[in-house]
Amino acid sequence: MDKKFRVGLIGCGGIAKAAHIPSYLLEKRAEVVAVCDIIQERAEGVKKTVFHNASVYTDYKDLLKDESIDYVDICVPNYMHSVIAVDALNAGKHVLCEKPDAVSVEKALEMKEAAERNGKTLMVIRNNRFIDTSKRIKEMAEEGFFGEFYAGRCGWIRRRGIPGKGGWFTTKAQSGGGPLIDLGVHMIDLAVWFMGNPKPVAVTGNTFCKFADAEVMNSPESKFGDTVENGTFDVEDLAMGAIRFDNGAVLQIEFSWASNIKKETRFVELRGERAGLSWNGGNAEVYYEEKGKQKNKKVGGNPVKLPHKVNISHFIDVLEGKAEPVFVPDQGIDMIKILTAIYESAETGKEVRL
Repeated sequence: MDKKFRVGLIGCGGIAKAAHIPSYLLEKRAEVVAVCDIIQERAEGVKKTVFHNASVYTDYKDLLKDESIDYVDICVPNYMHSVIAVDALNAGKHVLCEKPDAVSVEKALEMKEAAERNGKTLMVIRNNRFIDTSKRIKEMAEEGFFGEFYAGRCGWIRRRGIPGKGGWFTTKAQSGGGPLIDLGVHMIDLAVWFMGNPKPVAVTGNTFCKFADAEVMNSPESKFGDTVENGTFDVEDLAMGAIRFDNGAVLQIEFSWASNIKKETRFVELRGERAGLSWNGGNAEVYYEEKGKQKNKKVGGNPVKLPHKVNISHFIDVLEGKAEPVFVPDQGIDMIKILTAIYESAETGKEVRL
């Protein structure tokens, strides 16, 4: 086997433990040689239980001084994504980063420019693209099965799943927003990717906060992040809106951490000239006509327990020169343009042109 990629894991909290660490245990081409967290006990815990030979840091800048590290994997609160990414790229490291790309368009642009300036690969997690059914839908779209997509809707709505209430998730200065920036990245990205990555040109949006004082939070996702008693809650718990693209297509959106609904659901539905589709988690179905009859067909695929692992493997394929990147920074910049413009529209009550 060729030399393993030496990885520095920055951030040892919920998403690292739930998705990134299990992925590295399965990815034989990478070795986590350093872990970092501002809470030393958390980093020490990861070393003790998983990566026994890893160096431990509490300051990511000290980790970046290790010239043997090939790339860093960033799993920290949103507002630090761009800060650490730019520093890592300037230190000569490739960067894999959790979503969202950044909390502002300017910061997302800084990340792209740093990657280009230093000749390094920058990729932000888009794990839903790597589910088998997602890849098959994308193939069908590129083959022309659906024709041009002209309208659709996507969303991720939870009944009671506010993460880390009072902590960084619900503090806008650290998170950049609520479920729109937390969950919206996933489904908007998937829908736009299926559509062929048209350029967004305008958005409208509304946000609401109705569950900041709710007593019941029992969805599994509410366990993400650290809850802070009497902490800050200055973000939305529901966002709705619409995105218009340069080809005339429109996408409706809805994202919530908490709503009075029956159960959690995540979905992408798209209308094409020749066929439509419905994606719900790892399942998909397409709708079309054939020989004068309406047809419905399920789109199958092998279940993917850890799409993060497939995403990380793709990142390593790119580093090895075996694949072209499925995600490029310009797509991340467009994503942050969409999200920040929806927040602006919600504040002003007006359409925002991009």
